[in-house]
Amino acid sequence: MKSLILKIVLFIVIIFLGYMVYDSINKPLEFQKEKDKRELEVVQRLKDIREVQTLYKQAYNKYSPSFDSLITFLKTGEIPVVKVIPDPEDTTFTKTISDTLGYVKVADSLFGKRPNFKLENLRYIPFSGKKEFELDAGSIDRGGVEVSVFEAKAPFITYLKGLEEQRIYNIIAAEEDIEKFPGLKVGSMTEPSTDGNWE
Repeated sequence: MKSLILKIVLFIVIIFLGYMVYDSINKPLEFQKEKDKRELEVVQRLKDIREVQTLYKQAYNKYSPSFDSLITFLKTGEIPVVKVIPDPEDTTFTKTISDTLGYVKVADSLFGKRPNFKLENLRYIPFSGKKEFELDAGSIDRGGVEVSVFEAKAPFITYLKGLEEQRIYNIIAAEEDIEKFPGLKVGSMTEPSTDGNWE
């Protein structure tokens, strides 16, 4: 009878230990999978912000520091549709003539092929419960020339909300240890760059 009880207890212990080993392997994998999924959406939104800022700068010669002006620009701004043809009088085939065919709304040009895209959501970090990206714009001096710059940021703590907190804090600490922004961002307020930190 004692040996039967001992076997049952050992069996339960083995099952428990097996589950603990499985869980310790599975939890980090599940966290990473969810983190990667969320980051895909955040990166896409940051790329969208960069595209809008690029067109805004072409129109106004500066970047916008606010989502209100960016979204208004998306709704009302227009960009020319230009046809470039070779100059018929140029025998070297190096000169071209630009002909403006008309104008198209900025929103249609950028997001017309994305049927579920909502302009108002441009400002919100995915998975954050409608928290806004940190957006800034201005200018810096580069060799005596004023250069326009912008930056849009999404901290880890915001878009990883709801996942295992200790893992989030570990990721944040690792980025801060090497003096990097703890999250995803595009552009820079200190360098004339529109790169994303995931690129």
